[in-house]
Amino acid sequence: MLKEFTDLDAWKEARKLVNEIYKITKGEIVSKDYGFKDQIQRASVSIMSNIAEGSAAKSKVEFARFLTIARRSSNETQSLLFIALDQKYIPEDKFNLLTQQCIKVSQIINGLIRFLYETTSKRDNE
Repeated sequence: MLKEFTDLDAWKEARKLVNEIYKITKGEIVSKDYGFKDQIQRASVSIMSNIAEGSAAKSKVEFARFLTIARRSSNETQSLLFIALDQKYIPEDKFNLLTQQCIKVSQIINGLIRFLYETTSKRDNE
C-alpha cells in the first residue's frame, strides 16, 4: 500500500521536470516573458500537484482522474517547450531532454492509470 505520494515514481520524475523547468525560466530571456514563464511553471507544477493530491483520493477511480489531469499538464508542458524552442529560449539539446522527461512522466502516469483501472472493483466506483 502507498505510504506517501513521494514514493511514487511518477511524482519523483515530475519533480525532476519541475526543477529543470524552473532552471530554464531563470534565464534572462525567458524571465522577461512573464506570461510564458508563468504558464510553463504552472503547467509543470500541476503535474506534481495532481499526482500528490490524487494519491489521497478515496478511490482508485478518483485517483485516476487526478492522474489524467497530471498527464494533460505534462502534455501542456511539452507543448510549451516547443514555444521555448521556437522562440530560441532554450537550445535544441535542452528541448530534447525536457521533452523526453515529459514523455517519461506521461508514460509512468499512463501505467499507473492502467494499473488502477485493472485493479478496480465495482465497489471502488461507488
